[in-house]
Amino acid sequence: MLSLQETAQALKSPLTGNGEARFTRVTTDSRDIRAGDLFIALRGEKFDAHQFANAAIAAGAVAAIVDTPIAGPHILVPDTLAALGQLAAFWRELLAKTGQIVIGVTGSNGKTTVKEMISAVLGHYSGSDTVHATYGNLNNHIGLPLTLLAARASHRYVVAEMGMNHFDEISYLTHIAKPNIAIITNAGRCHLEALGSVAGVAQAKGEIFAGLVAGGYAIINADDDYAPLWRELAKDHPQVSFSLNNADVFARNVCAHLHGAQFTLCTPDDSAQVDLQLPGLHNVLNALGAAAVGHALSIGAEDIASGLASYQGTKGRLQSKTAFNGAKVLDDTYNANPDSMKVAIDVLAGFGPETLLILGDMGEIGPDAPERHQEIGAYARSKGIRRLYTLGEQMQRASTAFSDAAQHFADISDLIAAVRADLTPTTTVLVKGSRFMHMERVVDGLNTNDLETK
Repeated sequence: MLSLQETAQALKSPLTGNGEARFTRVTTDSRDIRAGDLFIALRGEKFDAHQFANAAIAAGAVAAIVDTPIAGPHILVPDTLAALGQLAAFWRELLAKTGQIVIGVTGSNGKTTVKEMISAVLGHYSGSDTVHATYGNLNNHIGLPLTLLAARASHRYVVAEMGMNHFDEISYLTHIAKPNIAIITNAGRCHLEALGSVAGVAQAKGEIFAGLVAGGYAIINADDDYAPLWRELAKDHPQVSFSLNNADVFARNVCAHLHGAQFTLCTPDDSAQVDLQLPGLHNVLNALGAAAVGHALSIGAEDIASGLASYQGTKGRLQSKTAFNGAKVLDDTYNANPDSMKVAIDVLAGFGPETLLILGDMGEIGPDAPERHQEIGAYARSKGIRRLYTLGEQMQRASTAFSDAAQHFADISDLIAAVRADLTPTTTVLVKGSRFMHMERVVDGLNTNDLETK
């Protein structure tokens, strides 16, 4: 990958050790050290990885990047987190010289799905071994640099997800990644505690365009209320818009059903029929966003359609599973905010009257959290959901707003037992909540005859 001398020069920091030694991987996890690693010792509010630096070297790491000298080989920097970002930016610049293309993806909802859809399109077009993408949701000030540092010259494309919960975070990430293409999926009601309003969210997401390389493409969701803002922020770059109806890339003849969707993908150059394996009209729009990226890369509609058809979904995002008695369980437990809650409820409502909704609290939605939870309960009732089960302090308000057919629980084991007793083989269940609620425990409890939960 790089020599220690090259790394020290890139970081403008002193090296203690053999400058000709080379490392093959960068890691910040002392529990997962492999021979040939470069270990970066980060500090946090509740941890200090410097205490593991010598052990990492003993386990096979070539050296460590530290802010305090250690006995083993090391590069001494003022700030190890900043050094991680600097090293990622340096590596990105090196690989840019090989022609590697970086696609940056952000948005309130759907960014991981769109990232995976883009990867599927590129993998079909160029071969899966030429595509490197963010693993899971490693999309913050630690995950994004590690994603870039895991890319290799053999990767023609890097699809990098960028997340945030405050202003200037996307700006930091995009200036490291320097994307050739940047897409914002949408702006919604998330991270309102720090950003204040959806307008603030849109502004923070729009920071992604500030890092675009010269001539880099901005992909604009024309259906979003903040599309005009993003067009202005990206005014110095070529743009490709996407929409369900009227844009550069759009859909015709949409047929969305319980198990997926079919539509005609239309681009300025050509069109193709898409057979999408994911339910929900929102996933058609996600697919159009990925298609707009493909179009910006001069990929034809047929290749885009084939790539989209190959995508089977992502863990915790409306994944269809089977309960212990044959009932259908929609696992949408990865995260939640008011907008994504409503989208998921819309999908559940399409399954008819035999529907159960299981919800956990939504986090980071600001001072209006009580009203927003109430709103979700009322919305579920308006959509004809048969019964609502809730967990968490805030979600009790959703139960109250729903009706007498709702039941709130303080204990997850009691909730699982009640839902299991209510399930029939023809029932469809949706489980959703913010990440901190760990609602996947409910899914696990419905997919097994063992009632014990972790």
